[in-house]
Amino acid sequence: MPKRTVNDHAGAQSRPPRLAGARAYFAGDLRRAIQSALGLLWLLDSALQLQPFMYSRGFVQTLTRNAAGQPHWLASSIRWAAHLLQHNLVAGNTIFALTQALIGVGLLHRRTVKPALALSFAWALGVWWFGEGLGMLLAGTASPLTGAPGAVLLYALIGLLVWPGARPGGLLGLHGARAAWSGLWIMMAWLWLLAANSGPDASQAAINAAPSGLSWLSALQREVAGAARGNGVVIASVLASLSAAIGVAGAVNWRPKLFLSLAVVLSLAYWVLGQGLGGIVSGEATDPNAAPLFILLALVLCSLGPVRSGVRDRTPAAPCERVLTLPTRARASG
Repeated sequence: MPKRTVNDHAGAQSRPPRLAGARAYFAGDLRRAIQSALGLLWLLDSALQLQPFMYSRGFVQTLTRNAAGQPHWLASSIRWAAHLLQHNLVAGNTIFALTQALIGVGLLHRRTVKPALALSFAWALGVWWFGEGLGMLLAGTASPLTGAPGAVLLYALIGLLVWPGARPGGLLGLHGARAAWSGLWIMMAWLWLLAANSGPDASQAAINAAPSGLSWLSALQREVAGAARGNGVVIASVLASLSAAIGVAGAVNWRPKLFLSLAVVLSLAYWVLGQGLGGIVSGEATDPNAAPLFILLALVLCSLGPVRSGVRDRTPAAPCERVLTLPTRARASG
């Protein structure tokens, strides 16, 4: 049996402290963990932006389709941006990818979290406007099942909530965090009641149009779409009621773990069935879609304690604190 050298022994002992150090750096507490998760998602978006499809006319046509049904002022701005990109596609798309990579790397490095978040706010607003058509909210075709109100808007919202500092809820605070969460889910309840989402075959059509790229996922989507045929009114009514319940419960902080868990379950169902895992293996996705961001947002809300008049501290303990606390030797706030 070969003898272990002194260097081997020292190396074996050095690995756990290094791992603990990395864990403390990237996930020392929940806020820092969410910042790091956001950074990784921005890097994923950057990688997706470098796919061959993004350098083709197909990408420009995808942007142009977001102008359909929009108010004139919004539709004309989207067409203008698509026309501008078409004449500088290689340079423009590469700048898109590099900007998202810069945000991602900045969020992973502690000292540059604030400027990275500030850049992400401006970038998210531009992408939400020109790239997502304000989530199609003004066109009357936005659907929670397919990713409304738009993933990039949620990037910005989560960034506001995990802005570095001691204040719970980041730049929005506790009241703002709960108001934003409640507003999102009440809005989605309203979206489910739109004609585009509540027709007899609306859910079936949305699932059939979802991206895939995976055989098992396509088979599952076909099965569920078949079961949804003719049941769109019932599906929309049930999901609108659940969405409204999540929003109201969040506003009054009633049974937070139950309703945040329900939000996560619904988001996962939307991600698989209506968003096709964001289409990230289809070759045409620019991001993993809204569901993973809703789950991250639920984790942020789960870490916040109930709001009390005149009190900013998290007292009593947050509903999910014991579950989500990351045990590290060196805990440091982002």
